Amino acid sequence: MPDQLPADAHITHDPAYQAVAPDDFGAMVEVERYGRRSDAFDQIIGATHDHFWDPHNPAYLDFEQPFDLNADSIVALERFPELNCAATEHLDERQKIRLANEVQRWNLSNILHGEQGALSLSASLCDILLDPGAQEYAANQTREEARHVAAFGRYIHVRWGTPYPVGPVLGEFLRDIVLSPIVYKKLIGMQMLLEGLAMGAFANLHAHARDPLLKRLVQLVMTDEAFHHRFGKIWADCTIPKLTRDEHERVEDWTAQVFETLLFNLSSLSQRAYIYEPLGLDVQVLRDSVREAFSGGRKKAMREGTNIFRVLVKTLLKAGIITERTVHIYSAWIDTGELDAEGDTMVGDTMVGDAIAAEGIEYLREINCSRRVIGQKPLPA
Repeated sequence: MPDQLPADAHITHDPAYQAVAPDDFGAMVEVERYGRRSDAFDQIIGATHDHFWDPHNPAYLDFEQPFDLNADSIVALERFPELNCAATEHLDERQKIRLANEVQRWNLSNILHGEQGALSLSASLCDILLDPGAQEYAANQTREEARHVAAFGRYIHVRWGTPYPVGPVLGEFLRDIVLSPIVYKKLIGMQMLLEGLAMGAFANLHAHARDPLLKRLVQLVMTDEAFHHRFGKIWADCTIPKLTRDEHERVEDWTAQVFETLLFNLSSLSQRAYIYEPLGLDVQVLRDSVREAFSGGRKKAMREGTNIFRVLVKTLLKAGIITERTVHIYSAWIDTGELDAEGDTMVGDTMVGDAIAAEGIEYLREINCSRRVIGQKPLPA
């Protein structure tokens, strides 16, 4: 059941994030409302043309590019824990490639479902955000999430035909935040937690994908996601310092609970047992074998600068959501003191993914500069 809505549930201390019930259309057409527009989002709204791209135009993405799934894995075999343990040693090279690509199909299918969740959630914000500027931003993000759904849906169709079903844990999380009428759960859940995980996942894919089409696709998506992530950061900057102790604890505890759920279950092998069974692999035996081969593996993986959960924890830490009350939950897996000492950098001189997105924006500017629409002049740079 979606959350019931107490009077103070939204926890919106900044007028830009004030919300009404989704069926309160009367509030949207009040005359005074149109003049109460925040300018907090103008910069990211105005930058939209810098990262415009069309997944149906081959100038941006050429879906005719071939990739032989039978001969090569989209991501190197060593990137898959289940292919580097005793339980799969008996598989031949062709079987390992097949399994790696099916796991990648599952991963990309859940990215597709996550993008659909982001689309639905952004659209739901349009129904409740009272500030015209915030509403315009939400509408803008809805459009961008729609092209992500189109792009990942087409990529999966070209490479495999159909996506896999959404993983149970991700599906339940998406359902909760899309249907929740509570603003902070929507914004932390999508703009900080899910977008934070996505930026880390896309940075990893961009670094390790062997398929040039996928590499370009995730880069173009990242040009959008970098701005989506900023919407959540603006909320945190405007809201977190103003929270009462009780409000902060509510936000902090909910976030920690979601983090632990996602950490332990988001990519659990049991959710995709049907991928392993055709190769005669028992998921319980496989899981035990992976644990034996990678003792302490989750902690080691989180030391990588682009690990998706490391990126996420840094986002929450810098936003002020994590305090001494809950830091032990995160420090059990990640050196939070090290994260804090890094300042705002993650890889090189930029937050993870920002450099990739910036390069993508330059690529898009070149295309958009020369792109002609029938009867129109080229778009300005």
